Amino acid sequence: MGRRRQARECALQLLYELDVRGDADPGPAIDAFWRRQPPASDEVRVFADGLVRGVKAHQGEIDELIAKFAEHWDIDRMAVVDRNLLRAGIWELLWGVDVPPKVAINEALEIARRFSTEESTRFVNGLLDAVAKQARPARAE
Repeated sequence: MGRRRQARECALQLLYELDVRGDADPGPAIDAFWRRQPPASDEVRVFADGLVRGVKAHQGEIDELIAKFAEHWDIDRMAVVDRNLLRAGIWELLWGVDVPPKVAINEALEIARRFSTEESTRFVNGLLDAVAKQARPARAE
């Protein structure tokens, strides 16, 4: 597994924990998470931390996009894994500096296959694709 994939999986675990606990400030959870984990490279830690902090900083905007593009789905009723995969994927699409849209979507799908269901994978793909096509170009202006 590549370092970026490993970082994304760690970020998903952190986002899941923050979501379930209702924590808005990721700092203490990030520190505790890395103390519990096997040692990870600095590259993995930096990328995962940046992803989590980025998602939390833009969570309001991200959740609005999820609500907009997730037809007939209430964000609070989505599976916690799926909701946080979408948050991370959207953050990478809109604010990830060095992540091409296709890579952000493909990485989210690979992680969804590992941590969620086949139905969720289709849902994540459709929503992220819609965000990439409609929200990303608007942000570039």
